[in-house]
Amino acid sequence: MDKSSLEELLQLVKEEKIDIDDAVTKLIDLPYKDMGFANIDSHRELRVGYPEVIYCGGKTVEQVKKIFEFMASKESNILGTRATEEMYEEVRKICPEAEYNTLGRTITVKKKEMHSTDSYIAIVAAGTSDLPVVEEAYETAKIFGNKVEKIVDVGVAGIHRLFNRLDLIRGAKVVIVVAGMEGALASVIGGLVDKPIIGVPTSVGYGTNFGGVSALLCMLNSCSSGLSVVNIDNGFGAAYQASMINKL
Repeated sequence: MDKSSLEELLQLVKEEKIDIDDAVTKLIDLPYKDMGFANIDSHRELRVGYPEVIYCGGKTVEQVKKIFEFMASKESNILGTRATEEMYEEVRKICPEAEYNTLGRTITVKKKEMHSTDSYIAIVAAGTSDLPVVEEAYETAKIFGNKVEKIVDVGVAGIHRLFNRLDLIRGAKVVIVVAGMEGALASVIGGLVDKPIIGVPTSVGYGTNFGGVSALLCMLNSCSSGLSVVNIDNGFGAAYQASMINKL
């Protein structure tokens, strides 16, 4: 339940269009729902503006299905990250409108429109191999009600490709830069735009990439100002932060 939904419910009570018992029923799962294996934070959207997100990794198919079922009953937009196709097939049985992004491994269920702005988030990727992280970020930003532009395969090995897309990147309110290998693209863009940049190091690369550690350290040691960095392969975390910036 978000702020507008709560205000609408209280207004209905005030106008005597709904009785107190029915209102209590709608609020009974606040602040959280104890499902035995999980405590679903149904109060989160009211507190911070975004509903709880389901990290599906490590959960069973049945657990994911039950969490989606409860959240759908509350008319919340739902995002599940690191989900499998098997999880999606089960979720679709209870939420036919559910969509699965194969590359991003996300399940989304859109129950309502989120407040959007005229500004947009740019997601810039160094290489095609970084697309799974790009897609996770893209689905996260979209389900939270943002306009998104994707600019992909513009890494430093062929930097002229980047220059052709600079106008689109510079027009964004916030830029997410996704890069593996040595992660240099974030520093390059940091020296070219006047917007906040969120770097996402990826685990793409050969041995001394160390599963993304080389890109992470490169971004953390960047001499470009205005660059912040999230965890390796964390497209979700970058998009969540970008959404908050975009809606300031």
